[in-house]
Amino acid sequence: MCDIVVLYDGYSDLKSKQEMKANCSCILIKGFHNIVVDTMTPWDADKIIFALKKEDLTVDDISYVISTHGHSDHIGNNNLFLKAKHIVGFSVSFKDDYYLHPFDEGEEFKINDNVKVIPTPGHTLTDVTVVATSSSKETVALTGDLFEKLEDIENPSIWLDAGSEDHIQQRKNRFKIAQLADWIVPGHGPKFKVTDKIREILLKQVNIKS
Repeated sequence: MCDIVVLYDGYSDLKSKQEMKANCSCILIKGFHNIVVDTMTPWDADKIIFALKKEDLTVDDISYVISTHGHSDHIGNNNLFLKAKHIVGFSVSFKDDYYLHPFDEGEEFKINDNVKVIPTPGHTLTDVTVVATSSSKETVALTGDLFEKLEDIENPSIWLDAGSEDHIQQRKNRFKIAQLADWIVPGHGPKFKVTDKIREILLKQVNIKS
């Protein structure tokens, strides 16, 4: 099992069609491998170092850095972690070595018995979700912008307005992850519990075509 620590809650505020104030959720998975998921903006390096120190870790203690997709607010401090293997969307690398993994064929990437990376395209066509089993034996999905925030369950315009390269795939993958997870850490909001009501709403939305 592993401990899942939300270092910083993400947020987003669409101010106009041309401007959004946003930063992503940043999560630490502590276990056999120490993993950081989504590294915020380039202006947040000191915040991440400070948060890791509170967990008695340094950047050199991190084995994997996973960016759920390649947008700038999710990859801003990847270069802090020079001893880690990096997964950015469907891309897996260490230094100048790249590892070809068939995410595009739907195949998950297993890090250990408690952590796996699942392809969940929609927001971008190479989005991934990290699924981890916590020390309390609950399944937690770290979804990036597959889910923007809890409020986008009943108001899909929130995640649609944030950008979706394939909204049909995104709806399907939102439901898929809700079926797997007890908890979701979305890209731009606090962690929330997945209820039967949430699953029912997402199932209804799967069949919406436009």
